[in-house]
Amino acid sequence: MDNVTLIILYFTSFFTLVNPLGIMPVYLTMTSSLSKKERNKTAIKATLTATVTLLMFAFVGKYLFDFFGISVAGLKVVGGIIFFFVGYDMLNARLSRIKVSEDEVEEYVDDISITPLGIPMITGPGAITNAIVLMGEAKDIATKTDVVISIILVTATVLVTLLGASGIIKFIGDKGIKIMTKLMGLIVMVIAVEFFFSGVTPYVQNMLNIR
Repeated sequence: MDNVTLIILYFTSFFTLVNPLGIMPVYLTMTSSLSKKERNKTAIKATLTATVTLLMFAFVGKYLFDFFGISVAGLKVVGGIIFFFVGYDMLNARLSRIKVSEDEVEEYVDDISITPLGIPMITGPGAITNAIVLMGEAKDIATKTDVVISIILVTATVLVTLLGASGIIKFIGDKGIKIMTKLMGLIVMVIAVEFFFSGVTPYVQNMLNIR
């Protein structure tokens, strides 16, 4: 399989797991009270956080997990809990009511660009696991480079999606944002439950000695 085909294959797997269009409503909701400049800054910081995190896990994730005794299942449980609370706040339209003063804007942008936007919305358990597995299967430098390129391409796609999302706020208006927030909050909560139980299942099986 040639390098271009591999990059497309890897990119597709990351794109499916990251789901830029699914991240967009959360981003729009959490940044609706910010100026366009601050929204764009948030998008850049979030995707930069996601890129660095994915690359880090791609190269040292397996060793990091082994050293701390962390499992992918544990990551899914934590990710599910974070997702659930984000979804719950969206469903109750709490995120859309956040008003940030000028003095707090920089701190707010830093906070949400790292969590929950950078991690775990963009860089979730699925994307992290994919990065670790693909890099582990790469046997030569060329294939490892393909994994790195696919990660950079997918986070660049997320960045373009989020930067373009700024114009959607003007188009759909406040009422549209509230409706979309509630609908997406419900979907995010369902995703959270799936994440949580897929993470808890191995622990339950282990306790019950189910093989």
